[in-house]
Amino acid sequence: MFSCHFLLLTWVLLTARVQSHSWRPCTDLLPLDLLSKALPPPGHATPTQVQMVQSKGSRGLRLASAVAAPLNFPASQIFTNCYYFPSEFSLVATVKIQTLRQKTNEYIFSVVREGSDSLLLGLRVSENRLHFLTTSTGPGGRSRMTFKDVGLDNNRWHTVVLAVTGPYATLTVDCGLPLELKQVQSFPSHLSTRGSRFFVGSRGRWRGRFSGLLRQLVLLPGSDATPRLCPSPDPTLTELSIPQVLKTTPFQPDQQGPVYTYEAEARVTLGDRPPCSRLEQGQLWFNAQGKGLFICDGLTWRTLLQSKQRLDYVEDYQDLYTRSETLDVEVFSIPSEGLFMAAANKDSRTGSGIYRWTNASFQLYQNISTQEARSWKHFTIDDKIFLVVAANFREAGSERSVIYQWHRRRRRFVRYQTLETHTAQDWEAFRIHNHSFLVVANHRRERDSNHNIHSVIYRWNPDTKLFEVNQTLLTSGAYDWEFFTVGPYHFLVVANTFDGRTTIISSTIYVWLDGSFQTFQSVPTVGATDWEPFQIDGRFFLAVANSQKIPDRGTSVYSINSTVYELNTLTQTFIRFQDILTHSALDWEFFTIGDEKFLVVANSHDGSSYSLNSVVYRWQGYEGFVPVHSLPTFGCRDWEDFSTDEGSFLIYSSAKSRLSKVFKLRNY
Repeated sequence: MFSCHFLLLTWVLLTARVQSHSWRPCTDLLPLDLLSKALPPPGHATPTQVQMVQSKGSRGLRLASAVAAPLNFPASQIFTNCYYFPSEFSLVATVKIQTLRQKTNEYIFSVVREGSDSLLLGLRVSENRLHFLTTSTGPGGRSRMTFKDVGLDNNRWHTVVLAVTGPYATLTVDCGLPLELKQVQSFPSHLSTRGSRFFVGSRGRWRGRFSGLLRQLVLLPGSDATPRLCPSPDPTLTELSIPQVLKTTPFQPDQQGPVYTYEAEARVTLGDRPPCSRLEQGQLWFNAQGKGLFICDGLTWRTLLQSKQRLDYVEDYQDLYTRSETLDVEVFSIPSEGLFMAAANKDSRTGSGIYRWTNASFQLYQNISTQEARSWKHFTIDDKIFLVVAANFREAGSERSVIYQWHRRRRRFVRYQTLETHTAQDWEAFRIHNHSFLVVANHRRERDSNHNIHSVIYRWNPDTKLFEVNQTLLTSGAYDWEFFTVGPYHFLVVANTFDGRTTIISSTIYVWLDGSFQTFQSVPTVGATDWEPFQIDGRFFLAVANSQKIPDRGTSVYSINSTVYELNTLTQTFIRFQDILTHSALDWEFFTIGDEKFLVVANSHDGSSYSLNSVVYRWQGYEGFVPVHSLPTFGCRDWEDFSTDEGSFLIYSSAKSRLSKVFKLRNY
């Protein structure tokens, strides 16, 4: 099994034809750039079967035609001292693959015996899977190792490292946590490559042709390449060796012909913020006032270049009087429509309000009938826009929460689907391998006041266009769900608040394995109401908001520590990083200003008053988060950060008053 240190290569020369007094490996122990070997030397013309493509700022090669000869070279070019493939090695590949259809198999590379067309080795990709195939002349015959749920075919750049030694194969995607498989037979110790050829992007004769972009393909004999590549500031494009031609050749757009406007031309717009939708995708906007260059990603404007800013102070900006006490706010954008905010209002008589950013402030845009609304969640599926509310609609003897869809012609949200819930507190929307999911935090069953009940994960059925039950997870007074990813791994974390007797209970982190979420780690919490996942300089953190300490006996305590946890990649667990004193904390919000990182907490109650300061903390490296600003709040329940042409803002909702507030972040 590979470790973080280089492995000692122990090859034995088994052929009597090699007569030498000193041992030599079959090939150099340096990285072997297989992609460069298949291409003409620098300065020569690029072969006609290869297209140079630039995608998302990085160049790759696309095999352009099934008519031309496939890219290949004889194995003797790299196995110069003997013909045996190394028994311990790693393969590094950087690829960008569009979504693959079922039963589609494409080869990143293969080693094929000439004449017989027999496959010796192959690295093959299919829908959401990566396969490593080997063929030996021994009793084992052909074998295949399959890594599932790797998520490579999502039209994004990924760098994979496959390390093989003995019966073990370890796959690392984008410097994430490694996946290890073990097979019955060890990798052949004397796999002869005599009379064989390396094929790049195919299995030979254009069978299994690779349709994606290929930027890097490297064989490293004798050691695991992961320590050479990771950690990396850009793990999806980390480099061991790439062809010189990819560094110097002018690029071509992703597709041929002016099918998509943004590929045919790049137009820079000046002045006020222009609309950003799929029609403007790829267009540039220069904001002279904000000194920034932005690109439209089809939904919103993303920063390309901007002068660095630092937070100077925070000022009151807008007093926002909502329909009633507000338990949650959700800020989101609708292409070609602008910025919106959904307020979860407590009073069932007045319903909840949808607000639109108009004339530099939030103005009521639509009112939606809700029952004791607790929170909103915005999400998209394909080009459809949805809002789901955690509420307590009573229909046919059960509690229901409602999904609303944006109606483009009416320019309003309309009811789309109802789902059974139990005193729902929160919804989280997420995607895994091109599948859309919703998970609800069921807090308490009304008929028996039981807090120890199942929360439900729903999956979108693309045929019925409805969400259907996918999995249930036992929770205790669930209050919040958060989804996050670390490398190729997908996680859900629940904030368990109360088990019917005490708030001193554990909350659970789940990891996606084999098509479902399984327990990854239990974390001790005290009336947990919110989790906030975030990254800083490649480090992964989770901040929990602890609300109150209710023991089996005794009085409740509201001024307690909330905790920031950091992922330890060695132990593969989240460990305590920093405790922060909070006062019945109900929410954390992570945001950035320039290169600076911040957390703001929603302090709601100290046991005697709801009028408290909520605190902004700045990241100070190894010192952790330190307080820099105190913001006066009343019954603070939720924070959201957002940016507009007018600057950067924070908005908080009050669970004890109709007055919510918008603060402006003044920078210098």
